[in-house]
Amino acid sequence: MRPPRQDWSRLKVFPLSERESLSSVEEILRSPDSEPPPCSGEILRHVRGCAEAIRAARGRGAGVILMYGAHLLRNGAALILERMMAAGWLTHVATNGAGSIHDWEFAWLGRSTEDVRRNVARGIFGAWDETGRYIHLALAAGALREEGYGVSMGRLIHEDGVTLPSPEELEAQIRSDPAHPLTSARADLLRMMRKFGIPPGRLHIEHRFKHASILAQAFRHNVPATVHPGIGYDIIAVHPIFDGGVIGRAGAWDFRLFSDSVETLDGGVVLSVGSAIMAPQVFEKSLSCVNNLRLQAGRPIVSGHSIYVVDIQEGGGWDWTRGEPPKTDPAYYLRFSKSFARMGGSMHYVQCDNVTFMHNLLWALMGRL
Repeated sequence: MRPPRQDWSRLKVFPLSERESLSSVEEILRSPDSEPPPCSGEILRHVRGCAEAIRAARGRGAGVILMYGAHLLRNGAALILERMMAAGWLTHVATNGAGSIHDWEFAWLGRSTEDVRRNVARGIFGAWDETGRYIHLALAAGALREEGYGVSMGRLIHEDGVTLPSPEELEAQIRSDPAHPLTSARADLLRMMRKFGIPPGRLHIEHRFKHASILAQAFRHNVPATVHPGIGYDIIAVHPIFDGGVIGRAGAWDFRLFSDSVETLDGGVVLSVGSAIMAPQVFEKSLSCVNNLRLQAGRPIVSGHSIYVVDIQEGGGWDWTRGEPPKTDPAYYLRFSKSFARMGGSMHYVQCDNVTFMHNLLWALMGRL
């Protein structure tokens, strides 16, 4: 076996402002006070049922977790979710790596999204300096505070930058206590600062559009926010600063933080909106961990929760309230439905545009629908 031969330190990156971005904050943001798009009677039935379940959950102190894909943000739902967090309707928000990247680009530049087909052929897809650089620095700095991906990103945007210790301070901490739990995080940041000539102290990074960031609003409202990335999944891998250890550490911390919120789900609500892969995969492992610890402590497993899975794809023509279809039915292979159907509680699948559902849900919660 041989080590990788490509020298990724030679990757050429470009200023994000030079990218031809396909969407802007001004074009996408949906006002929570505007009338939501109309829905069919069947969808409205689900919306009202979900609102009722959320009210009941919050009334008994149970959690309400929203897991969402990047398109919910890209379609302009940030202000809608901010209103829901401010009112206490959401107790946790979780997204994937792409969701965090678009979140940051909208907050910093006011624009995001690129022509993937065209830019891959030109070798520049994802090769944007500030996106990879600032996200890595936020995660590396956040690790020293024992903060995960979501909180580190929310803090970066809300506080307009990061504060970095000196290389000398990091080296002294490593030498004085090499077995310290933060030693690997300190070493990663030290290596990053020295290799890329990053100075210590306050690095001011102004975010003029932070109102368009879900992660920043979650940080502001003290709502736990987690990001569940994949190594090599996201454009921050197309950068010389790319560090799988930094990303993995932040994602691992968030998996545990997410599990803390799963612990609150007795009689609670789970919303999976536009996340066909991350949401079902992360939720099923987290729920298994929580139930494992509960059973060891002589406690019952998580129960009484409602699950609403919202996606624009067809649900296979299967009534998921009946449980799981047989393996001979094509619907069996729809991971975004099947996994949640196995997670206890009651699962409802709603075929609907993601922002349309969330906008109508907000109005239902406000008693306006």
